Amino acid sequence: MEQIRVAIVNDYEVVVEGVAAMLRSYTNLVNVVELDVRHGVGQNVDVALYDTFAALPGDREGVRRLVDDARVNRVAVYSWNLDRELVEASLDNGADAYLSKELPAAKLVEALIAVHTGRQPDDARPRRFVVPVGNDWPGREEGLTLRESEVLALITQGRSNDEIAERLHLSVNSVKTHIRTCYRRIGVTNRANAVLWGIDHGFRLSSGARENGTGS
Repeated sequence: MEQIRVAIVNDYEVVVEGVAAMLRSYTNLVNVVELDVRHGVGQNVDVALYDTFAALPGDREGVRRLVDDARVNRVAVYSWNLDRELVEASLDNGADAYLSKELPAAKLVEALIAVHTGRQPDDARPRRFVVPVGNDWPGREEGLTLRESEVLALITQGRSNDEIAERLHLSVNSVKTHIRTCYRRIGVTNRANAVLWGIDHGFRLSSGARENGTGS
């Protein structure tokens, strides 16, 4: 089978590099041609894999921009959030598929091939797989949960509590609770020190990250 050309879209280098690492054993099937897209995809790709970590969810303009890009044949949203309403909203927004981050590498490759060929991937939203080693979230080894990691990433971006709540579909009180727990886990007492910790532990936006794109 001919390689499919894939762009991995997220504003955090640690995130896209983790996904790319998962796919390295499958270069005969998948050719990752772009990481950390800044101003839309720069070349023709078969599938744009939109990673939602600390980014706008699949029902927002980040995915719509990829759907409308003539260089992108198909768009797959890639997320830990398997809420049925969000999945359906993402597909209604033009995404061709919604893939779970619980997928191990082999299943992710199968799903990308299915998306490329226009089929609905089998097990696109599984709940039974162990989290793949190559697809951890930043800060997991420090004890941060996925949600705390996303909150910290957005704090590092300079987002307000209201902005974080809107992006992650949480109440402001829930955001405040996550922030307090996050501070305790990483051993800081204020937002400024949390930002410094985040920068030191891979939460800095990549040099090519958009201010008003998928990561904004």
